[in-house]
Amino acid sequence: MGKKKGGKRMSKKQVAEALQGLFSAHPGDTFTLKYIFKQLGFNTHPLKMLAVDTLDEMAWDDYLAKVSDNSYRLNTKTQVQEGRFRRKANGKNSFVPDDGSQPVFVAERNSMCALDGDRVQATFLARRQHHMREAMVTAILERARDTFVGRLRVEKDVAFLITPEAIFVTDILIPKRKLKGGKTGQKAVVRIKQWPDAEHKYPVGEVVDVLGEQGDNDVEMNSILAQYGLPYKYPKAVEDAAEKIPAEITDKDLEGREDFRQVFTCTIDPHDAKDFDDALSIRRLSNGLWEVGVHIADVSHYVTEGSVIDKEAVKRATSVYLVDRTIPMLPERLCNYICSLRPDEDKLTFSVIFDMDDDADVKGSRIVHTVIRSDRRFAYEEVQAILEQNGVKDGTGLPAPAPGPGGYAGEHAAELVKLDALAKKLREARFKNGAVKFDREELHFDVDDKGHPTRCYFKKSKDANKLIEEFMLLANRTVAESVGRVKKGQKPKTLPYRIHDQPDPTKLEALRTFVVKFGYKLKTAGTRGAVSKSINSLMDSCAGRKEQKLIETVALRAMMKARYSVHNIGHYGLAFDYYTHFTSPIRRYPDTMVHRLLTRYQQGGRSANKEHYEELCDHCSDMELIAQNAERDSIKYKMVEFMADKVGNVYDAHISGITSYGIYCEIDDNHCEGMVPMRDLDDDYYDFDERNYCLVGRRHHHKYQLGDPITIRVAKANLEKKQLDFGIERAAKKKQ
Repeated sequence: MGKKKGGKRMSKKQVAEALQGLFSAHPGDTFTLKYIFKQLGFNTHPLKMLAVDTLDEMAWDDYLAKVSDNSYRLNTKTQVQEGRFRRKANGKNSFVPDDGSQPVFVAERNSMCALDGDRVQATFLARRQHHMREAMVTAILERARDTFVGRLRVEKDVAFLITPEAIFVTDILIPKRKLKGGKTGQKAVVRIKQWPDAEHKYPVGEVVDVLGEQGDNDVEMNSILAQYGLPYKYPKAVEDAAEKIPAEITDKDLEGREDFRQVFTCTIDPHDAKDFDDALSIRRLSNGLWEVGVHIADVSHYVTEGSVIDKEAVKRATSVYLVDRTIPMLPERLCNYICSLRPDEDKLTFSVIFDMDDDADVKGSRIVHTVIRSDRRFAYEEVQAILEQNGVKDGTGLPAPAPGPGGYAGEHAAELVKLDALAKKLREARFKNGAVKFDREELHFDVDDKGHPTRCYFKKSKDANKLIEEFMLLANRTVAESVGRVKKGQKPKTLPYRIHDQPDPTKLEALRTFVVKFGYKLKTAGTRGAVSKSINSLMDSCAGRKEQKLIETVALRAMMKARYSVHNIGHYGLAFDYYTHFTSPIRRYPDTMVHRLLTRYQQGGRSANKEHYEELCDHCSDMELIAQNAERDSIKYKMVEFMADKVGNVYDAHISGITSYGIYCEIDDNHCEGMVPMRDLDDDYYDFDERNYCLVGRRHHHKYQLGDPITIRVAKANLEKKQLDFGIERAAKKKQ
């Protein structure tokens, strides 16, 4: 290309990028060649010729539409779709189309300042050669949220809200008159009144609520809730409605109920629980069988559909369990008092009654409304102590040996030992049937009266927990089967199921190729039962070995998430063809729905509207995920708070996560997790091997592998971002 005086040289690639930038910035406009040349400064003949060639290629590529011989516009025909926008901190934003097709990359300049979760309309940009597919947001249809939580900065003329996640490119502007008395450094909830657009760079908001001083425990916990749009106060109108509900049980309430008040009944819960959803009863029948009753609080007797209490419960859909508090789905009067199965009080319940033999084979069952009176409120630890006192060894799966001449020792020990023995038979049968074994430990904190964490530890599920779990699983399965299992040719009535799909085959195959390196085998094809049995034998084989945690983590990632739906596909993880949630109506809305529908069907009612219940199921699944994220954030916050005075300390840890931007490490003795940022790995250039979960150094080939032991130093504890930064202890590195 000859150089012309006063002109500039540009490569074809540069010309294409300049044209792309012009058209993508004006998706609806048609431009003439003259306008394009002027706008982009193409002022030499060779440049103009190169531009014309490139424009024709772009039109050939369907990136542009040729409107006339000398005018073009961005091709948006058949390229426009609706879906969700996903914003990533690393700038790799994406558009997830409604039709379920693959997410498509959206560059920041093409995002229209959309936020994570917004419903948007996007235009697919035609794929250029050697370029990845891109989309461009052309309209924001619905905002995922309009309230944000952050720290106030009040200046002379104006105020700002600084959000920890850096959601916006800029801070949120707040007019002084809309501050509601908020001061610099305080946490506040702000509602956006004006979104950024072509004319306005800043989002403008108003303070809805001043939460209080940063660092105060209540303020921080409420901030987490507000950040996820979860309620942190209970509406007065709903509490007033609950106060009007009579606690007394009348003769009318008892009509048609089976009376279990004379049968031994107890609740077994965490020591600090207040809402007792479920109770167990047991007695020997004259035919030699055991009658075990799973009694569930009859919430739907008190909460009627469409009432003010019900509407609030639907909105919440679940109770939220943060580290130091519960945000209940129902008003306190109901969840901790009227519905809670407290000892020595008559309570209305909805029950599944089983007749079973000594092998826990169910010979008959019925689902009935009942009245009970709990004899004793046990904590898990108390039941565990009674079981161990009578010869149960935790983790072996074996029941207590036969009693001595004086019988079993401890309060109600005979009943508890029998329940434990039956539960162990149920558990054994479940695993034989192909249920997947995942005993996940839960992180717990002991907190002082100011909410400050004093101890951090893992809580393992012991025999007493498993006892309750098995009977709840049996009750949930039995209820689901009672509605879902019908004679051939009949249509089952509508019911919300708890469903769990089979593992993602590609992730399962990745797991198989990964575990081969450690000498393990895994079946990824064959029947559902064969695959899950293979996963279980893998878990058993690696138990207690160095790679156990690593393999468990990778296997869990292959698993799908359980959710609610009226379209039953069974529950893969539990190996049940029919499964629902019936046993926790105080803290989960789907259980209340199931109670209502069962009652309706028992009274001869017609099948409920599928679409309506599917919508409710989707909402409950979404709220469950949000509640889990809030819970995780409260754990992260307490973790950072717990480590705040330990900066500079050195700990033994293991690698718990590998990403392209750093290594996550979990401290062995207190399980707090932090990250070693990539910049700290300055001894080499590390490549991220995604398939094998490791970072590998190019020069020295040093490898950081998921599960490896590592010695770390606590570098930084950032409470506002809920982040722990670790550094690698250099002495430890040299030893390797």
